[in-house]
Amino acid sequence: MNELFNIKDYVVVITGGTGVLGRSIAKYLAQNGSKVIILGRKEDVGNAIADEIVKAGGICEFMKTDVMCRETVQKNCDEIMAKYGRIDTLLNAAGGNMAGATIGPDQNFFDLDAEQFQRVLSLNLTGTVIPTQIFLKPMTKQGRGSIINFSSMAAFRPMTRVCGYAAAKAGISNFTAFMATECAKKFGEGIRVNAIAPGFFITEQNRALLTNPDGTYTQRGQDVIRQTPFGRMGDPDELCGTIHYLMSDAAKFVTGTVAVVDGGFNAFAM
Repeated sequence: MNELFNIKDYVVVITGGTGVLGRSIAKYLAQNGSKVIILGRKEDVGNAIADEIVKAGGICEFMKTDVMCRETVQKNCDEIMAKYGRIDTLLNAAGGNMAGATIGPDQNFFDLDAEQFQRVLSLNLTGTVIPTQIFLKPMTKQGRGSIINFSSMAAFRPMTRVCGYAAAKAGISNFTAFMATECAKKFGEGIRVNAIAPGFFITEQNRALLTNPDGTYTQRGQDVIRQTPFGRMGDPDELCGTIHYLMSDAAKFVTGTVAVVDGGFNAFAM
């Protein structure tokens, strides 16, 4: 039997796991035999997701966290190691945006709120760095592990409006490449660091930006569809195969990459 894609019994930590994308990924990984730990701020939502996965026969639990607090994340790591003894994969899916870090159609650059811009940078970029520092340590002792960061289409193209978010996601792509080299050179080829760059998926964060209350697309949503050769938004489940590949032995010679899952959005030129 070919074991390249076998992720059974992998201990997987997902930060930001209570969001639409994180929830879908957690369910998929548990269905494929991984032991999933969801980290997030929304305790009720996280516990409900974990309960649903467990009732379906998977192994999953929720831990409340704050990716900006080193002490909290360290406590999460200590509890996971005490229970499971190892950490095989870290998915850095925590992130978000704030209104003040965007520039609307009726605004210009001078309307940007520098404080909220900094908070968006911190949440997305520093909120990836801190969990990486903490969960990487047991991986280095194991001599094996995979970290998958969440970049964005906005990292490739500085899209209108999302000034702070785009800057943060560009930083994550750069950080991914840096860490891939850092880990390989100092901890060996068993530690791999990659990123996934989703195209446009409807989430709670962008729903109002991309869709009207009746479900039709806003002008922004129409612009996205026009730029996407597949002519539609993505389904959250469509991220799972790429993540499965990146965390498995099928990708054991793959590090420092940003895997695009976007229906052709980034390839379209005209």
